[in-house]
Amino acid sequence: MNSISTEAPIRVRIAPSPTGDPHVGTAYIGLLNYIYARQRGGQFILRIEDTDRTRFVSTSEEMIFDSLRWLGLNWDEGPDVGGPFGPYRQSERTEIYREHADILLKNGTAYRCFCTAEELDDIRKQQLAAKLPPRYPGTCRRLTPEQIDANIAAGKSYTIRLAIPPHGNDLSSSTTFRDELRGSITFEHGNVDDQVLMKSDGYPTYHLANVVDDHLMQITDVIRAEEWISSTPKHVLLYKAFGWQVPRFWHMPLLRNIDKSKISKRKNPVSLIYYRDSGYLPPAIINFLGLMGGGMPSDFAGGDGVIEKFTLDEMVANFVFTDIRVGGPVFDLAKLKWLNGEYLRKLSPEDFFLAIRERVFGDDYLRQISALMQNRIETLTQFGDMTGFFFSDNVLPPQDTWVPKKRTPEDTLAFAQDQLAAIEAADWNHDALDASLRKLGEEKQWSVKENFMLLRAILTGSTMSPPLLESMIVFGKARSLDRVRRFLEAQKKLANQKK
Repeated sequence: MNSISTEAPIRVRIAPSPTGDPHVGTAYIGLLNYIYARQRGGQFILRIEDTDRTRFVSTSEEMIFDSLRWLGLNWDEGPDVGGPFGPYRQSERTEIYREHADILLKNGTAYRCFCTAEELDDIRKQQLAAKLPPRYPGTCRRLTPEQIDANIAAGKSYTIRLAIPPHGNDLSSSTTFRDELRGSITFEHGNVDDQVLMKSDGYPTYHLANVVDDHLMQITDVIRAEEWISSTPKHVLLYKAFGWQVPRFWHMPLLRNIDKSKISKRKNPVSLIYYRDSGYLPPAIINFLGLMGGGMPSDFAGGDGVIEKFTLDEMVANFVFTDIRVGGPVFDLAKLKWLNGEYLRKLSPEDFFLAIRERVFGDDYLRQISALMQNRIETLTQFGDMTGFFFSDNVLPPQDTWVPKKRTPEDTLAFAQDQLAAIEAADWNHDALDASLRKLGEEKQWSVKENFMLLRAILTGSTMSPPLLESMIVFGKARSLDRVRRFLEAQKKLANQKK
């Protein structure tokens, strides 16, 4: 099995899933792919991996397009711009995956699995009880052709699984691949599960679709997060099963919180929409992400002489991929704010004014707020008194504002955590938010008044404000969720200080 030729024209891709707000990690990996392609005269492709229909969010794809373009990461091929290797949405390529799954069934490197969800769950429970790692034991791998035909004739649904060697003429016990940052990595097959390739609903899993698409789209370099290292042996085995060349793999270090845990929405905002709506400038975010991992010289100074401040073009000219450190880079919001301040101060007074007009006092934003206020004020100057929370970055209500009578702070904070989960899972419209919050109140025995008052206090800092749900819709999902998370984190810190 050969690797991609070093002479092949460079083609890289990012493949986000439209399952919610675009993640800052998508921008990070997108930036690295963009730089790699531009440095080498190659092509940067955007592919939408939308085969997980249970988590699919209809508005997410457009948000991905908008946020990446906002950052200046424009792609050469993709669902909205076309290209010679389309379609670029996986949901439009299902027949291609089925055809390739059939190839694997015929050459014996995959098999049909008729085990039900209940049977698989029982197997996992037995393995956990025996303190064994949960993995599929290969039950259906041993079915005879006659048994398979009988199951199909009986209308039994099935998945298609990859047959990890040893099998047939392939008796290898391990798979080795090269990571361009880490060197050779070997996985023993005893630790690699017989991965599902096609689900019973006819949609492929990430693993099959990923490999088939990367091959058919002639991807030369797979630049992705290090969390995919453990999946790479399965992908290499798939390339081998098809008889295809293997691309180069670059697994980038995961972004980390200051405490070195994997970046998550519980400790840092991860939505690109949040950063856009909170007044961060695209060049600052790109610059900040370019600092992650060490590809830029540590003493690099951009055009204005500020160390660690540089443009996207300067990254393309100076970034060295082999200098990337595999230790997880720290996503330090204090540093991002410092950088953003540097970029803000370099704007001309007119551009600074226009940036505020666009992002903080935009016409559309003010129109929505004004519609909520017209029947609630008696003078125009009262507008600012009642709407300050729409424009403020930090709102922390005093305890006598957010704890309802006859409730304890501990019970209230527990309910606020439940509120966060409820509104995060709800569609961001009035009826869905109302239904989700009311359902939660009924389950936890909180009155509507207590329920809505608490959330109002958290979001606005007051018990008096424009209509709560309408305000949340105007304020936006990303900023609303972040405000609740910051409130909970602040209360947790205060409680720890009192201990």
